[in-house]
Amino acid sequence: MDEDSSENGDRTSDQDEGDIAADYIEELLDILDLDGDIDIETRGGRSYISVDSAGENDLHLLSKPDTVTALQELTRIAVQTRTGEFSRLILDVGGSRATREQELTALVDRAVAKLEEGATAASLPPMSSYERKLVHDIVAARGFVSESEGEGRDRHTVVTRG
Repeated sequence: MDEDSSENGDRTSDQDEGDIAADYIEELLDILDLDGDIDIETRGGRSYISVDSAGENDLHLLSKPDTVTALQELTRIAVQTRTGEFSRLILDVGGSRATREQELTALVDRAVAKLEEGATAASLPPMSSYERKLVHDIVAARGFVSESEGEGRDRHTVVTRG
C-alpha cells in the first residue's frame, strides 16, 4: 500500500482533493464563460482553493459571501462524490475570504468596545464554523475569550473578558 492508502482501501490524498475541486471549479467557470486563475494549497490537512482573475470580468459576482459558501458546498459534494470521503476544503473567490476576515475583525472590534464600555458579554451573529474559528482566533489575539453557543443555523460566538 502507498502512503495515501489505508486498510479500508485507497484513500485520496489532499492534493487529489484539491485537483478534483480545481477541475470542478474550472468547469463551472467555463460554463459561465469567466476567466479565473486557480491555485491549490494544503494547510493542516485541508485543501484551500483560490480563484482570482487579473482581467475585468464578472468574477466579483461569484465572490459574494453567500455565493462563495454555496459554491464551496457544491465543490465539496463534487469531491465527495469522486472520493467517497467527506471534504473540508475551503474555497476563496476573488479575495472573498480576506474581505470576510476584515468584516469579522470589525465585528470583533465592536464586541470588544462593548466589553470595554462595561458589558459582560457581546454576542456576534450566527456564522459558519470556518468563520467562528476565525473569530475565535481574532478574539484571542485581542486578549479576550470567545465561545460558540447555539445549534445549527443559530450557532454564534459570544465574546467575554474571560
